[in-house]
Amino acid sequence: MGSRETILVRVRSALADVPRAETPDSVRVPRDYQRSRSGPDLVELFLDRLMDYRALVHLDTPVAELARGRGRLMVPPGTPGEWLSGVDVVRDDPPLTATELDRLDGVLTGCAVAIAETGTIILDGGPAQGRRALTLVPDHHLCVVNREQIVRTVPEALQRLDPTRPLTWISGPSATSDIEPDRIEGVHGPRTLEVAIL
Repeated sequence: MGSRETILVRVRSALADVPRAETPDSVRVPRDYQRSRSGPDLVELFLDRLMDYRALVHLDTPVAELARGRGRLMVPPGTPGEWLSGVDVVRDDPPLTATELDRLDGVLTGCAVAIAETGTIILDGGPAQGRRALTLVPDHHLCVVNREQIVRTVPEALQRLDPTRPLTWISGPSATSDIEPDRIEGVHGPRTLEVAIL
């Protein structure tokens, strides 16, 4: 038994004689979220939010055309072949170290779902997305979003996701304003987020 399990056993043991309190209806948090709503065109709204975040956006441009000439790009094992025609790729098999990832020019991935209202792209480690480090270490992230992956609201996105998977939520390039209230990009992840909407 590991230290985590040991601590949990001790906590459960200490709480064994404590009666469980029922939460009265007046205290329960309502979960009747508005799951969807009407509004502007999903793609237009998503584009608008991405541009607010200073992401570079391409509409219906072949992925291989965008990726060629970007230098050496890391690609997850499940990346579709049509995205890679003429692209200088490095595969994450066996997994590269953070230092090796940092030496690359960028990463090319797909996504699990995208949220139009917030301009957020969510990765879940799926075949064309790979492990989290791939999108957090390289300085440039080219992410492919298919139109059918775009939903309007956060609750709609959550319905499509498996909460047991490793989720990475991306809203624009990595940035902070902690230093003298000036926006600094690339502090906690890619300095450049490029999105191809197909």
